Amino acid sequence: MTRSTPAITRRAVVVTDAPARYAKQLIAHLGRKLQFTTEGATSTTAIGDATGRVIVGDGVLTLVAAGGDEQAVARVEHVLGSHLERFGQRAGLTVTWKRMPSDGDIHAD
Repeated sequence: MTRSTPAITRRAVVVTDAPARYAKQLIAHLGRKLQFTTEGATSTTAIGDATGRVIVGDGVLTLVAAGGDEQAVARVEHVLGSHLERFGQRAGLTVTWKRMPSDGDIHAD
């Protein structure tokens, strides 16, 4: 994937009282097969031809899927979203993905 802005970016903002704990659990679990890099509150990994980000915020955990085609982005959505929902099942965490504008602002503000 090139350094240019991906054509498709989706974001899911999950409200939780323990965003750091869920991020740590998600990254540790997926880190068995994927390599994450972490800068500040953002952890990033490549999943196939797309990129996944896990961003810890104040009372929210933001997931970002970005890539050049629908199939690649859908794979990231599935991997990040299904694992987080499974880990947060008791707390009722639900991941709902929303398409971002094509200018691709993928940072949680």
